[in-house]
Amino acid sequence: MKGVMRFGKKGKFSPRYIGPYRIAKRIGNVAYELELPQELAVVHPVLHISMLKKCICDPSLILPLEGVRIKDNLSCEEISMKILDHRVRRLRTKDVASVKVLWRN
Repeated sequence: MKGVMRFGKKGKFSPRYIGPYRIAKRIGNVAYELELPQELAVVHPVLHISMLKKCICDPSLILPLEGVRIKDNLSCEEISMKILDHRVRRLRTKDVASVKVLWRN
């Protein structure tokens, strides 16, 4: 499944931040319920505190939801634009290649 980024298993977010969304209420010591828009209605709105990030007031740093096309199975497609850098690391018994890629989203 190259080029496909999942938001997570069973309708949960992955550690990638999209938003911002308002916190509706606090559930327990470490869980919060968010006010999600209608297009994210299939995503479970209760998240652990470690999945949240403080809202940044600068609007240019916020990832718009229109740019992220979420499919019905809670995945979105990432397209690579170009390869910026590559190198091969030599370990004792093998060579490990690493590539730095510029992504569209």
